[in-house]
Amino acid sequence: MAGHVTFLEERCKGCELCLSVCPRHIIVMRAETNAKGYHPATVERMDECTGCASCARMCPDSVITVERG
Repeated sequence: MAGHVTFLEERCKGCELCLSVCPRHIIVMRAETNAKGYHPATVERMDECTGCASCARMCPDSVITVERG
């Protein structure tokens, strides 16, 4: 089952907690910064996402949405 992850990049604080729980290791920190000066997280290879939602559960600021399809 494939998944699609969406990050509210302007609200991401760059804590990197989502990186630590992704079983596929497909979440990376963007080189660009958001308006608050943080490097937001993003999914590097969306086609490898399983939709497990571990990243969304770990995020302390609820900036991650996972859809399964």
